Amino acid sequence: MLILTTAVAAGALTLSACGSRGEDKSGDGSKATVVIGLDAPLTGELSALGQGIKNSADLAVKTANNQNEVDGVTFELRPLDDKALPNAGQQNATKLAGDKEVLGIVGPLNSGVAQSMQQVAQSNGVTLISPANTTPDLTQGKNWKKNDRKRQFTTYFRTATTDEVQGAFDGQYAYEKMKAKTAYVIDDQKTYGVGLASSFKDQFTKLGGKIVGTEHVSPDDRDFKAVVAKAKGANPDLVFYGGEYPASGPLSQQLKDGGLDAPLMGGDGMYSADYIELNKKAQGDYASSVGKPVEQLPSAKKFIEDYKAAGYKDRYEAYGGSTYDATWALTQAVKQVVADNNGKLPDDARKKVVDAMNKVSFDGVTGKVSFDKYGDTTNTMITAYQVDKKQWKARFSAEFEKFDKS
Repeated sequence: MLILTTAVAAGALTLSACGSRGEDKSGDGSKATVVIGLDAPLTGELSALGQGIKNSADLAVKTANNQNEVDGVTFELRPLDDKALPNAGQQNATKLAGDKEVLGIVGPLNSGVAQSMQQVAQSNGVTLISPANTTPDLTQGKNWKKNDRKRQFTTYFRTATTDEVQGAFDGQYAYEKMKAKTAYVIDDQKTYGVGLASSFKDQFTKLGGKIVGTEHVSPDDRDFKAVVAKAKGANPDLVFYGGEYPASGPLSQQLKDGGLDAPLMGGDGMYSADYIELNKKAQGDYASSVGKPVEQLPSAKKFIEDYKAAGYKDRYEAYGGSTYDATWALTQAVKQVVADNNGKLPDDARKKVVDAMNKVSFDGVTGKVSFDKYGDTTNTMITAYQVDKKQWKARFSAEFEKFDKS
């Protein structure tokens, strides 16, 4: 249950890579270089989120270097574009893993892309940490709903909580806070969207809500006449969409143009300023996102100030804080590995960084950053947002009760 508070494919070359050595071979006091790779959709329809991820990781790397966070080490960010495509993500993971200086990879955005990258990272022993993946299968396996949870990849971590948490939050928020008793559920058939919609349905119906219809669309669809007709005929209190903003924006507008007087609700894939730009009738729609709004967190004040001062042209968007924390977690793992090896990077640095990630714990932008035995974040805070006067406004935050994952 929710504790509702007002606080609101492989084919990769297996390496024993370790990064540049910490020894000063030149005698000039030069530092070792540790590369942090990044994979995100830097172009295409989801680039607003991807650019925010890249910029936030860049800020973390620059901060670590400016304050000499790891003595004797200079961090370098190497971003690659996956265009939100699994095959591109796998190619990027293979390319990054083939560079011995890469000790970790931040990303990806999409859960479906993560599925194509996980085995590459595992085969090469390189840490992969996502600030945005929410599908439970990635960490706990396909039988997590039966409470048969098994860690899938020892090299995979994330700073975003799962759809087991988010979808259930959405279902409970819709029933208890929005007072919706009926819902029409649509998903985009992608890993993320299907999982989120399923979790929403489970919680909504558990509480007494009724699903009056379901539909599957393509994430590339922009004409929803048939769906609108079905949804209008069902006359729900709420339409829930499992998917991302490029499709949900037009869907919402067409639903309202078609005469359905019900808000659209979705998850963090909808929570973007671009959703509002794509939808002239976004007013009143809802979206959830992981964590609390960084603008409400004292711990995020410096991040927001530094991001603004850095002059990035793109917003940090939904995953700015969690990306900074994911990148910082890698720097802290490297820091521990160096400290344990008398101030130098060991020959097996990649393996040591993975081991150290399991013990990482610090106060980050989004709050306490640490990982459970599956590599999932221990921070289960979710926030519900509503579009009000062309802006997303936080309406409610809650922490999901910790599951018994024994």
